[in-house]
Amino acid sequence: MPFSSNRKPRGLRWRSSVWFITTVVGFGITTDLLVYSIIIPVLPFQLERLSYHKVSSLTGWLLCAYSGGLVLSTVPIAMHSERYSMRRMPLIFGLIALIGSQVMFMEAPNYAVMAIARVLQGISSSVVWIVGLALLCDTTPEKNVGKQLGIAMTGLSVGLLVGSPAGGALYTRFGFRAPFIFGSICAVVDLLLRLLVIERSVALKWGYDPSEPSAVVIKEAPDASSTPDIQLSSIPIAHVHGSTDPETNEVEEPTVPDKSRLPNARKLSIARRSIIDPALTQRPIPLLSVIFKLSQSPRALVALTMAFVYGLVQSMQEPSLPLHLQSVWRFNPDRVGLAYLAAVVPALISSPLAGFYVDRAGSDYITCICLLLALPWWIVMTLQHSLALFIFALAAQCFFVSGVVAPVTTELASVSRKMAGVGYAHVYGAFNLAFGIGTAVGPVIGGQIYDRARHGWTALCCITSALIVICVTLAFCYTGADPLLAKVLRHHYPIDSIRKNPDEESSSTDNTSRTHIVSRV
Repeated sequence: MPFSSNRKPRGLRWRSSVWFITTVVGFGITTDLLVYSIIIPVLPFQLERLSYHKVSSLTGWLLCAYSGGLVLSTVPIAMHSERYSMRRMPLIFGLIALIGSQVMFMEAPNYAVMAIARVLQGISSSVVWIVGLALLCDTTPEKNVGKQLGIAMTGLSVGLLVGSPAGGALYTRFGFRAPFIFGSICAVVDLLLRLLVIERSVALKWGYDPSEPSAVVIKEAPDASSTPDIQLSSIPIAHVHGSTDPETNEVEEPTVPDKSRLPNARKLSIARRSIIDPALTQRPIPLLSVIFKLSQSPRALVALTMAFVYGLVQSMQEPSLPLHLQSVWRFNPDRVGLAYLAAVVPALISSPLAGFYVDRAGSDYITCICLLLALPWWIVMTLQHSLALFIFALAAQCFFVSGVVAPVTTELASVSRKMAGVGYAHVYGAFNLAFGIGTAVGPVIGGQIYDRARHGWTALCCITSALIVICVTLAFCYTGADPLLAKVLRHHYPIDSIRKNPDEESSSTDNTSRTHIVSRV
């Protein structure tokens, strides 16, 4: 429902605030992961009850169907959101599609309808991961992007935390429909929150900038015309996302004159991508141009590679972990859900912690540390002598692997701010595409290896360890404005040829100035 152009929305400040947007996006991620994971511990048992064979492979294909819908919908959603600068309405329509997919899966008479429902669910998931993260970055001050993304990403762990145990318990006590009814209730709550969202562009029209809530607004005198006459003062250059300068990829922004020279006026802080001056407005660029620009950035390519590996690693174990627990320790759906619960709880704090330290230390350190500390636990998980050790290793790897998500998403936001014409929806669309491809092939690979290999679970753990080693190497060489490899080389070989790339310096070191617009009184 569009906002009226002549009536100020109620609750403008809190409905457009950074913390409310963070809460909505975080809860949206929670709902998405809850709906995704709530059937993981029960689906293999339900397929067995329906007399299907090769259950691990069939489960993998259903999870693949979800990822297929996610991948196929990513490009049109990202391009549409960035072209029309729409965030709120796609989030609402995506959630309606999610509720529909839940009902379809719950009433599915056969395997084919289940697959179609999972495709629809994947499409709705694309919206929150692309449009939701773009909305959060639109609203959040640049210096706090890592922290807010880290907080929102706790929704990933919370969704897995609630989904898997709830799915097993509800299935055991109330039958197959119960998990889907629970997921639909959560989706309705999410829908109500999304209906309350006010985008930053709307808030700016009413003289309020949620990214700078303490800013004062320069307005016309009370008796002035309802349409202010806007003028810009000529001033210094600032480094701002959304520029169209072909050489610097940065915007030249004016600053406000001395307040004492402006009678009956208050200061107005305007968006990084101005909605008033067409010269400062980001122009949409074609899909191929976006792909070409991203492919020229090693930082973007490495971040997208890690998104792919993260999706692959997480999804490879989904069809096989319940069967491994059942085979070795005779777990039922309830106990499988509890195993997921024990694994995911520590991850609740890893994502916000990682986001907090990314804003202070940089994404390069956090990414490499988390990956290195996750590696040994995958080797421990091949042991079958102690259930307690296995659960502890599962929790430890989940803690450190989840800590990689905040640095990767922050890295993509930083890349977007340095590329003319490439918006947040573009980079998070690419993130979603890479993650979706990983989650599409992961369940199939995991299910096939577990069913066909003599020691399927051991093989999966070894493959995951090798992928983590590759990611550590790439992160060491390319992650961050000033990668760790460059720092090591400068330390041991302090020569002029080894220095920071000026085009990729972290935005936190830039002395940025905001666009200010002055209305004649």
